Amino acid sequence: MSKLEQILILDPPSDLKFKGPFTDVVTTNLKLTNPSERPVCFKVKTTAPRRYCVRPNSGLIDPEATVTISVMLQPFDYDPNEKSKHKFMVQSLFAPPNVSDMEPVWRDAKPEDLMDSKLRCVFELPAENDKLSDAPAESSKAAPALSAATPKPAGPSADDGEMQKVMEECKRLQAQASRLTDENRQLKDDGLRLRRAQRSDNVVSNTGISMGTGNGSTSLPSLLVVIAAIFIGFFLGKFIL
Repeated sequence: MSKLEQILILDPPSDLKFKGPFTDVVTTNLKLTNPSERPVCFKVKTTAPRRYCVRPNSGLIDPEATVTISVMLQPFDYDPNEKSKHKFMVQSLFAPPNVSDMEPVWRDAKPEDLMDSKLRCVFELPAENDKLSDAPAESSKAAPALSAATPKPAGPSADDGEMQKVMEECKRLQAQASRLTDENRQLKDDGLRLRRAQRSDNVVSNTGISMGTGNGSTSLPSLLVVIAAIFIGFFLGKFIL
């Protein structure tokens, strides 16, 4: 006798994806839907029971009802070069009427009465684009007041306005640098003129001193000649008289 096809609808149907980083517990959900008019009991099994925590791992699904199962992957050292070999299997069985304890039903069930579906585990790391897209959100959270006080217009006009501001700031800095250069040049010229004036004053004063000294030396011998002439005239007058 052929095995029964799985009556439950699984979402996702084949892969359980776990998105890292895996330094903490990573949880993914599995939905089981019973489209039939009979209650169905289920069990969830895994090839790595120590690595996962499943809640609930068994139960009963009423007709046309859905049960959400949380599959929690425990933290581990992830190696991207290592392929995941973990698998899950969902077993189901039509529940007999008026039965509250399903353990005897599972124990006495025949293999041809069991229905099962297998899922493989897929580990994924966050994409680089996701990391980049999270950065502006964090920066906007860090400074909400600044972004609210100075909103930036969207579109090309915002870029043109920023470019205009940058160009105006560059022109202002260039004008200020040119003005400072002219002031420095003027200060240098004033200092040069001041040093020249001081040198000319020193030359004039030195010349006056030398000239004064020369006149004194020439006037002194002339005075001596006059006195000598007077004495000579006086003595000659005495001898003649």
